[in-house]
Amino acid sequence: MVELSRRRFLEGSVLAAAAASVGAKAGLPAEARSLGRAKAGANERLRIAVAGVRGQGGTHVRLWSKMKDVEVAAICDVDENIIAEPMKAAEAGSGKKPQYYKDFRKLVEDKSIDAVSIATCNHTHTLLALWAVQAGKDVYVEKPLSHTVWEGRKLVEAAGKYGRIVQHGTQSRSDGRRRQAVQYVRDGKLGKLQVSRGLCYKLRKSIGKKVDAPIPPGVDYDLWLGPAPVRPWNPNRFHYEWHWNWEYGNGDIGNQGIHEMDIARWGACKDGLPRKVISIGGRFGYEDDGQTPNTQIALFDYGDRLVIFEVRGLPTEEYKETLIGDVFHGSEGTIAAHGKGVVATDAKGERIKTFSWDGSVDHYRNFLDCIRSRKQEDVSANVLEGHLSCVLVHAANISYRLGEPQPLSKEEPFGSYAEGNETFRRYRDHLKANGIPIEKTMHRVGRILEFDPAREAFVGDSEANALLRREYRKPFEVPELV
Repeated sequence: MVELSRRRFLEGSVLAAAAASVGAKAGLPAEARSLGRAKAGANERLRIAVAGVRGQGGTHVRLWSKMKDVEVAAICDVDENIIAEPMKAAEAGSGKKPQYYKDFRKLVEDKSIDAVSIATCNHTHTLLALWAVQAGKDVYVEKPLSHTVWEGRKLVEAAGKYGRIVQHGTQSRSDGRRRQAVQYVRDGKLGKLQVSRGLCYKLRKSIGKKVDAPIPPGVDYDLWLGPAPVRPWNPNRFHYEWHWNWEYGNGDIGNQGIHEMDIARWGACKDGLPRKVISIGGRFGYEDDGQTPNTQIALFDYGDRLVIFEVRGLPTEEYKETLIGDVFHGSEGTIAAHGKGVVATDAKGERIKTFSWDGSVDHYRNFLDCIRSRKQEDVSANVLEGHLSCVLVHAANISYRLGEPQPLSKEEPFGSYAEGNETFRRYRDHLKANGIPIEKTMHRVGRILEFDPAREAFVGDSEANALLRREYRKPFEVPELV
């Protein structure tokens, strides 16, 4: 499966000069619309810029700064109140003070920058990565790679056209244990794979309700909004809490969950996309400003097997010893991959194999190595793999958002899918254990959507297809032609 994905990526990957007309349509400054400096030599420091330095972006700065062959040459963030520590970390690593930018478009004008490490909000990941690629930069982009299906495909196209290395921030792809487990499944050692299950049981507390407020000093809110519509500033739509708002985030299925979704799809030995999707869920246990579900099930029908994903944000017990991870159900056994390890058991539940760290690679170092080698086939989590996994996230959320309220007491929301209904019964028991009154509570049962993998679009559903992309606020637009 991995080799097939790589071949598909390489078939569309050609080195090309950046076109001024393309960059103009993307809102990229004219000065940046040419490829960057020549590939750094084996003994030359790679100059990396980090965009979005709060949280995970701060981790990026620290990790890159510890590498002797890397210089964090620039920091970019719309909030100048949070840059002090990342600037210090970068300077401590290289002995040089990095350049600070508020506007990413100014950053990519710098032809001395080799690569950009992006850890901004979800709704700007693709746009910034696209601008960087068009300016000749290689890109490490945090998960999820995209905010919508359509823009993710545009980034795949751009990476191929401009011959750029794009690494997706799904680090589990570089974990030797999971690599071995996927190969074990592919080799048929679990028998026929029936269900590949991803789990994101991660406690999420209420974010409460907060009123709109003045924009904090030092924040360029227009840049932060980027492609999103103009709205008043609100702390529950800003640092981190934006994850739970559809305009900027994708809920936990696209936050923590994309890591496990990626492995679930990989373990299912499927390069392509499902033929049907349905998702159910709700935001239970509290009322707050969040829009996305804190409890969700998504089912993807691949014809001969299913991928099922579960999100739980309230306190919960484990499933197969797993809170955050993946479980592969085969006719002759099961593999559970979680924080305690990756273990295969037979049909009787007896342990038959424990997978080791052998074959692991440093996800960040892999990106650097591929920048130097230009070998797309060696990228642990290339742009195509990231895109395909993100499509599952987006398709599930579209089904959920188009769903209708139904009583939690109503049985079999997944119709003829027995595995989905078994998952629903556990979901309902979980909610009951958290004090949710089942007989009085409604949840959202998503629309069953038929998917056309070749077109990356839904069949016969214009309302669902309208959610495959967003309306972009000028000039923060992902163009049709990249």
